[in-house]
Amino acid sequence: MEKLYYLVSQLPAFSVSEDSSAKLSISTAMYKDLCCRFMNEKNKELVKNLSLEPPREAVSTGSAFLDAWYEKERNLRFALAQVRALKMKKDLKNIPSSTDGEVIQVARTATGMDSPLSAEQFLNQYRLSVLEKLAPLDYFTSDAVFCYGLRLMLTERMKKFNTDAGLASYHNIYDQILGS
Repeated sequence: MEKLYYLVSQLPAFSVSEDSSAKLSISTAMYKDLCCRFMNEKNKELVKNLSLEPPREAVSTGSAFLDAWYEKERNLRFALAQVRALKMKKDLKNIPSSTDGEVIQVARTATGMDSPLSAEQFLNQYRLSVLEKLAPLDYFTSDAVFCYGLRLMLTERMKKFNTDAGLASYHNIYDQILGS
């Protein structure tokens, strides 16, 4: 098992609940660059391909943590697709059914919210709780570094949600539709 004391000691702490306008002390690009200096070739490749969006088909990464994360995220996305399809009375072909009751309940709750922003914030909080449950106890392993990277990417994504920018984008798109 790869021990990564020097890498982990250089990764700055950050809070997910920080003010959305506050800048993170590290970016995903900086994180991936730093990881490439300390990790073996196999783990470097995993870090380069680290994503919040899992592959549609389950593929083993070689990391039990990443496999578990991708499985949970894949189940959540399929459950969201199922619930949305049922709400729109659409056919459910090509959407595998999810058997995880917790994930189905989370999908139902999120799709039942009036505000898309609230639904996304709820889903992001759920994703963070999944990461906390799956996080390895040893902070100096590759799985802990992967967990840090996913938390960082999720935090960066959450910080992109800005009411003013979203409203301006909405008006811009709406004006383009009306103008054409």
